[in-house]
Amino acid sequence: MPTSARPRRTQEERTAATRRALLDATVECLVEHGYHGTTTTRVVERAGVSRGAQVHHFPTKNDLVLAAVEHLARKRADRFVRQDLERLRASADPIGDALDLLWESHQGPLFEASMELWVAARTDPDLREHVARLERGVTAGILELGEVFLGDRVSDAEFRGDLYVMLETVRGLRLLMFIHPTTPERTRARWQRSKDRLRLIAERWPGPDPV
Repeated sequence: MPTSARPRRTQEERTAATRRALLDATVECLVEHGYHGTTTTRVVERAGVSRGAQVHHFPTKNDLVLAAVEHLARKRADRFVRQDLERLRASADPIGDALDLLWESHQGPLFEASMELWVAARTDPDLREHVARLERGVTAGILELGEVFLGDRVSDAEFRGDLYVMLETVRGLRLLMFIHPTTPERTRARWQRSKDRLRLIAERWPGPDPV
């Protein structure tokens, strides 16, 4: 019996696929080659699209990288918010699991590419403006997750201050690991040490709202 022909993609679908390929390739290049080693030639080759397609969607490297920043921040925020909320609700150790979730959200290629852009943004005002705006979006997503458990208490200034300390601790530890790479066991030990101290902060918070 003959198989039916695959439906042809619409122009809109092809355009979206091309943009997604370029943005994903840009993130991969940032992780592998760093910001300065990410060239449009490398991105085009990795994405498997033509140079003309890249120029049509993103005329310059800066346009491409800035779009990738937004793509990257959205993926990071979505990934964090989607993490097993039901597991946290049912957890026997919600504070510990929430801290681990915060740590896990700062692992892998998405965060590593973000770090490349953070460093490059130091001397690039245009990039810095976009990175700062989009990182605020990531933080807002984390606050939304907190709201699931604490309701309106998330707006409390003391809670937000504690959360920012936690974010800064996690991000600082991850940056340190770029300078002093180590074994997975040593990495877990470093995180456990920080987690134990962050737990002392989190234990001051009120318990989660009833679900």
